[in-house]
Amino acid sequence: MKQAINIRLEKNIVQTLDEYAQELDKTRTSLVEKAIELYFDKLDEMVADKRIDNLKSGKSTIVPLEEVFKKAGINV
Repeated sequence: MKQAINIRLEKNIVQTLDEYAQELDKTRTSLVEKAIELYFDKLDEMVADKRIDNLKSGKSTIVPLEEVFKKAGINV
C-alpha cells in the first residue's frame, strides 16, 4: 500500500526529474521511488561502516550467538 508524502525540491531538480520522466515514459513518483531504493543501498553501506568503526573503537561489542541463546533460554 502506498502512502503519500510531501517534499520540497529545488526547481532545477524537479525540472531534471521531469525531463527524465518524459524521456523514459515514467512518472515522477516511479523515478523518485527507484532513486530512494537505490540510495538505501548506500545507506546500508554507511550503517555497516559506522558499526565497524564502533566495534574498532570499542563503542560496541560483539555478543557470541551462544550467549544470546543462553540468555534467551534456548538450548542449542
